[in-house]
Amino acid sequence: MLHPRARTMLVLSVPAVIIGVFSSLILIVVMKVASILQTFLWVTLPARFGMNINSPIWILLTLTLTGVAVGLVIRYMPGHAGPDPATEPLIGAPVPVMALPGLILALILGLSGGVSLGPEHPIMAVNIALAVAIGARILPKVGSLDWTILAAAGTIGALFGTPVAAALIFSQMLNGSSEVPMWDRLFAPLMAAAAGALTTGFFFDPDFSLPVEQYAELHVVDIFSGAVVAAIAIALGMVAVWCLPHAHRLMHKLKHPVLVLGAGGFVLGLLGLVGGEVTLFKGLDEMRQLGTANYAVGTLLMFAVVKLAALVVASACGFRGGRIFPVVFVGVALGMMLHQHVEAVPAAITISCAILGLVLVVTRDGWLSLFMAMAVVPDIKLLPLLCIVMLPAWLLLAGKPVMMVDRHND
Repeated sequence: MLHPRARTMLVLSVPAVIIGVFSSLILIVVMKVASILQTFLWVTLPARFGMNINSPIWILLTLTLTGVAVGLVIRYMPGHAGPDPATEPLIGAPVPVMALPGLILALILGLSGGVSLGPEHPIMAVNIALAVAIGARILPKVGSLDWTILAAAGTIGALFGTPVAAALIFSQMLNGSSEVPMWDRLFAPLMAAAAGALTTGFFFDPDFSLPVEQYAELHVVDIFSGAVVAAIAIALGMVAVWCLPHAHRLMHKLKHPVLVLGAGGFVLGLLGLVGGEVTLFKGLDEMRQLGTANYAVGTLLMFAVVKLAALVVASACGFRGGRIFPVVFVGVALGMMLHQHVEAVPAAITISCAILGLVLVVTRDGWLSLFMAMAVVPDIKLLPLLCIVMLPAWLLLAGKPVMMVDRHND
């Protein structure tokens, strides 16, 4: 009774659901293990020595040893824990399966040790590698690109707890044709994303929202204010883009991964001494701390600069992790600072537009930038303003370098 097009879409529906579920389960297990280890490293262990999480000695020692540990994993584990994330896009080619244990271990150590990177890139790499390797055995007629898309969609759905982000991202990647409409090609990825999001929802709710006063109504002056905020965020982000390849080249002059990561961990420890505990880790829980505390303008600016510097250092040294979660923290800190500096501009505008600008710098994905801005400040009245602000922001970034290291020139 079904049209051949419908039967074609249904072929990958079951694998898509399975991939989405397991993409979420892998994320949940890794995050749970990292959380347990983080509690041990930053609560249980320092308490035994009469210290606390903000002890300068503990911050410096823990991050340095975390760097050494990750360096040992990268040097001696099979596959060297996958490629350097600084040279890879979020959704890349499948890595060898033999590299996955080292990649997972390096990610867990970095997340628990306080490194300013998120879980998205390594988890994406793990899920894509497993989907391609297992899928090629079960359904060899399905190409590796299809498995990659399903695993990426399932992972995005699991990370954000909703298939909306995956729908937005893949709607621009899976361009339709006269023979195959876009929604035909989007069907299976959305199934994977929905399965990943629902599975994550059974265990925890990945809530990114902050308690920000609702935006009243759109005014023309708010468009100009939002565009200025986005431009400031883009300028700050482009400083990080410029610094990354130089820092990467400088750190890798040490050659040996243990020395590179150990030195990087030490520098992250020094930055942690300046910014304190709130500038450590991936930034999601710490972002909520910013939303519930009343920090001064100078303190918020310091948080933003220190976190961005830590993100550059962690990426340059080769720590396994992603850049979206920490840069959202930077956007929140910058947005709150700008609101306090000019209180006439609502916090909903400054925070959402700062996030939009910074995520746009890091990802060059307009849909993901809009999604992250709306996820943190979930106010539908902001959507028209953000769509308009996106236009000059995109013009500013047209043709500019991306936040990635060219492995051939570095």
